[in-house]
Amino acid sequence: MVKIKKLIEKAKSANVEAQNNLGNCYFYGDSVKQDYKEAFKWYQLAAKQNYASAQCNLGLCYEFAYGVEQNYEKAVFWYKKAAEQENITAQCNLGYCYFYGNGIERDYKKAVYWYTKAAKQGDATTQCNLGDCYYYGDGVEQDFEEAVKWFKKAAEQGDTNAQDNLGYCYYDGYGVEQDYEKAVYWYKKAAEQDYAPAQHALGRCYYYGEGIEQDDEEAVRWYKKAAKQDHAQAQFNLGNHYHFGEGVELDYKEAVYWYKKAAEQDYAPAQCNLGDCYYYGDGVEQNYEKAVYWYRIAAEQNFGYAQELLGNCYLLGSGVPQDNEKAKMWHDRAKENGCEFDEELLKEMEEAFNP
Repeated sequence: MVKIKKLIEKAKSANVEAQNNLGNCYFYGDSVKQDYKEAFKWYQLAAKQNYASAQCNLGLCYEFAYGVEQNYEKAVFWYKKAAEQENITAQCNLGYCYFYGNGIERDYKKAVYWYTKAAKQGDATTQCNLGDCYYYGDGVEQDFEEAVKWFKKAAEQGDTNAQDNLGYCYYDGYGVEQDYEKAVYWYKKAAEQDYAPAQHALGRCYYYGEGIEQDDEEAVRWYKKAAKQDHAQAQFNLGNHYHFGEGVELDYKEAVYWYKKAAEQDYAPAQCNLGDCYYYGDGVEQNYEKAVYWYRIAAEQNFGYAQELLGNCYLLGSGVPQDNEKAKMWHDRAKENGCEFDEELLKEMEEAFNP
């Protein structure tokens, strides 16, 4: 209590550092009751005296509506003031605003400019963001090697996103020589920090034995960690493991549970597999109408296999009124998406069910 009283006295005497620190106390509830409005008040007092840290904090308040009505334009205004004083966080946040067009017209080149300033000062988040810009060619000429350089700098500081990105670069051979073992190394670094995309990627490596000994049980373990964080592809893969009994005991109901989780996130392969479960009665009561429902949702996302199955349903009159024209339409769309058909089998099916 003595320390906070002294801090308040200093802040009231217009000491900018004390004002900013007092703002932090109210923001985080450190030694005082958390109060965003009070935090905003003290940040504003210090920011108006050109104190860079407070200007950045004030920008955060405006960006995320802490103690004040959300206002992206004002957030940019204060970030810019702090960034021009070499405040790393403000430079990163200003770059982010330019990248996504929050409070200012989208400008990838200016985003890169501010990301570069912060990245060169060693900020891991910004180094990863800058790596993304080089990877995708946003605001700069696409350069995988430069992307890897920045991902590596951030990854070595423990940034999970960068570790995952670096793993993908080694996995696919972008900017570096393809090396599955190094991919696994970086995936594991991020996965052990509970980063869902890396947990999924690591599970995939275990499943296919890429860069590490093949192990279905380990694949399931990592898929499950990611799936519990709502990673749709991991939920789908975990559903497959339960559906086919790979690395776990076969359990159709559990497969349906995970397919449904992914399907509700609009992941087309899971929607298609959930349709199969309803079609064949695996883990649920057989229901052709529900099968068609999920096939259609996946098919409308241009998922070829679902288009083929939906066409079959129209051809056979399963869950929908029989309709050769609609069957042909969906089969044609499936072919456009790379599906191959046994034309003789289709003809036999049509003749058998439509004499």
